[in-house]
Amino acid sequence: MKKVSLLLILMLVFSIIAFGCSNGGQNSGATGPSATGDKGVPPYEVTMVYMGNESPDMKRVAEAMSKITKEKINATVKLQPISAGAWAQQVNLALTSQEKIDVIMASSIYGFTSQVSAGHFLPLDDLLAKHGQDITKLVDQAYLNAGKINGKQYTIPTNRDMAQQGGIIMRKDLVEKHKIDLSKIKTINDLDAVFATIKKNEPNMLPITTTTATTPVDGLPFYDSLVDRIGVLPQYDNGLKVENLYERPEYAEMLKTMRKWYEAGYLSRDAATSTEPPADVVKANKAFAFFNPMKVGSAESQSLRTGIEMVAVPLTEAISTSANITNFMHAIPRGSQNPEKAMMFINLLYTDKELVNLLNWGIEGVHYVKTSGDIINYPKGIDVKTVGYNTGNISYMFGNQFLNYVWPNQLPDIWKQTDEYNKKAKKSVALGFTFDSTPVKTEVGAVNNVLQQFKAGLETGTLDPEKTLPEFNSRLKAAGIEKIIAEKQKQLTDWKKTMK
Repeated sequence: MKKVSLLLILMLVFSIIAFGCSNGGQNSGATGPSATGDKGVPPYEVTMVYMGNESPDMKRVAEAMSKITKEKINATVKLQPISAGAWAQQVNLALTSQEKIDVIMASSIYGFTSQVSAGHFLPLDDLLAKHGQDITKLVDQAYLNAGKINGKQYTIPTNRDMAQQGGIIMRKDLVEKHKIDLSKIKTINDLDAVFATIKKNEPNMLPITTTTATTPVDGLPFYDSLVDRIGVLPQYDNGLKVENLYERPEYAEMLKTMRKWYEAGYLSRDAATSTEPPADVVKANKAFAFFNPMKVGSAESQSLRTGIEMVAVPLTEAISTSANITNFMHAIPRGSQNPEKAMMFINLLYTDKELVNLLNWGIEGVHYVKTSGDIINYPKGIDVKTVGYNTGNISYMFGNQFLNYVWPNQLPDIWKQTDEYNKKAKKSVALGFTFDSTPVKTEVGAVNNVLQQFKAGLETGTLDPEKTLPEFNSRLKAAGIEKIIAEKQKQLTDWKKTMK
């Protein structure tokens, strides 16, 4: 009996140890080859393609990541960044030829809907259910829906700031110098007096700077852009009726304000053609303020970028739309030779703190050091220019940003605040809808040509809206904007039926 009792005790001890090993630690997900059902099988190499620049220590970081993934999912990692300038061409070629890519950045900015239509991405519904349970627990279903096309999941949005609001970024020193009361700035109409003060007292400085890429009108939306602004949802609802933004009375009023500012000298004479980033103009001491999509930490991040302390004032409410969600997502291309391993790896990017921080910042003690808690900085004698691994601060592209370590220039509790910001933000009734422009791609091309010709001039006040807006809308109709809106309305109505 003593021997039997001892045997039972030993069996109990070993079972407790085994249970503890399989469930220990703060990271979740699969824990070793035995858990994935491929014990004794050589590790699979997961190739990850994303927009970024190569670093001297990239392979070293990939090896460190592979130690984690090999243990957890019996896979190693190959990092394959592509520069922004070469992205569209190289990715199109790689997807068309079905190169071995397991995980790739997908984005509405780079036409993920057309990539889905071309059959480049695998549907992920079954894979997500089997190997992405942690993702579905973490990411709101409304956000996941934004990665669906015709009811099927093709992409997974990264978990980050899921809402934005329009606002203005201003130099704090000049705000204080001229006693500008920020509490009185609620709408763009309240900025007339502010800009007049700067124009009068700082004659060598532009009150407001902008660029053709993002005009002041772009930065102060009153509508869900439905991704591309060619047919929008006013006030984020509008009874789900898609309308022409450029015929809306609110749009005409904003153009009048821009024209007034332009004629008053608040905007530069070359505002319609300037490509210099507004933050760089402020950094050069040539401008006081610029409009910018806002989120938690905007003032701090723009202060770092300009080298001047900035303040941020919101001018619209925080809204979550599909456009906010679909900028950065993960997809599994058809060239993947093991989609299950690819999904297991993606799942780890949402759950494994050590793995995701390796990908973002490199190896602790080599590329960064912890100063306290989860706050990090460069090691002594190293800076952003000399560090051996630098992705270019693109952590929003990868998995779960809420697992990220924090740099000194960020708010210490930025992820807690961002989580609260997401939860409080208003959701558009079309959140989760993504427009497939394939049926009207010819018209979209023609409309974009018209937009390129008129939009920047009108939205910077360079062109007189009284004379030019009617011609602009006439040209848009001739290019086929009404056909695009009709197709978008059809898709939105069909989408809504699937959401019931």
